[in-house]
Amino acid sequence: MRHLIDPLDLSRQETGRLLDLAEKILDKPQEFAHCCDGKILATLFFEPSTRTRLSFESAMLRLGGQVLGFSNAQSSSAAKGESVADTIRMISGYADIAAMRHFKEGAPFVAARYAKIPVVNAGDGGHQHPTQTLTDLFMIQRRRGRMGGLTIGLCGDLKFGRTVHSLIKSLVRYEDVRFVFISPEELRTPGYILKEVVEPSGHPWREVRKMEEVMPELDVLYMTRVQRERFFNEEDYVRLKDSYILTPEKLRLGKPELTVLHPLPRVNEIDQRVDEDPRALYFEQARGGVYVRMALILTLLGLAPGILEED
Repeated sequence: MRHLIDPLDLSRQETGRLLDLAEKILDKPQEFAHCCDGKILATLFFEPSTRTRLSFESAMLRLGGQVLGFSNAQSSSAAKGESVADTIRMISGYADIAAMRHFKEGAPFVAARYAKIPVVNAGDGGHQHPTQTLTDLFMIQRRRGRMGGLTIGLCGDLKFGRTVHSLIKSLVRYEDVRFVFISPEELRTPGYILKEVVEPSGHPWREVRKMEEVMPELDVLYMTRVQRERFFNEEDYVRLKDSYILTPEKLRLGKPELTVLHPLPRVNEIDQRVDEDPRALYFEQARGGVYVRMALILTLLGLAPGILEED
């Protein structure tokens, strides 16, 4: 039994095969419409979510399976003090696979230790978000045809952004990737990500404070919001929330083939006028997440042979 807690739980080769399967599902979804007949997905969301929870549910329903779960901690027995370990033990008797989002870093890892079914980390605090990373890689591959040989700018909240941390950990496995980290000083990439992930990879990287100065060199611009829920006080949030806003004027500085991504939700860090630009792919990115999660569900349930490597 395999779980997906960290993006590196899948090897680079397994990731490639899973993304290829997602591509096949996107092209011919009707061929996969009954693959999960009789299977149940549990969505255990201790923290609010729209895209991730609904895309997991959509993925399972499109595969012919069923869904049960909860959308916030207060509607679960966690409100009564039940532990993650006990919750997943109980859910293991109700479902065939579980997707867990939790406000505490490491909670899905704990769940995987006690689960009798595959567990997918759907986001844990400011730590990891592996299925979003798979979605990001899927979109980069579809648009650029490759992952390597690209200059990738990550902009906004690079300190608390779990999507950013997960994406960096995956991208360092590809050749000739150049990173540009765009953020205010207070929200810069954590030191442990730079020292333990980026620097050992040998990939070139730099930090800048202004988006405009690097726009002409980027192949991919990954925007993120400044997350109010990660701040300890409102004053810091208000001071930093409008640090970086992508406008049509700034986008004109970018390459014609630039790919603009965002894990969503967007607040105001991307001007709505940018939505009309063909380089803005964040809504297509969100749609692609359904097919990626369909491929992942099939893989972890053992219904897609040849994706995972044998131990």
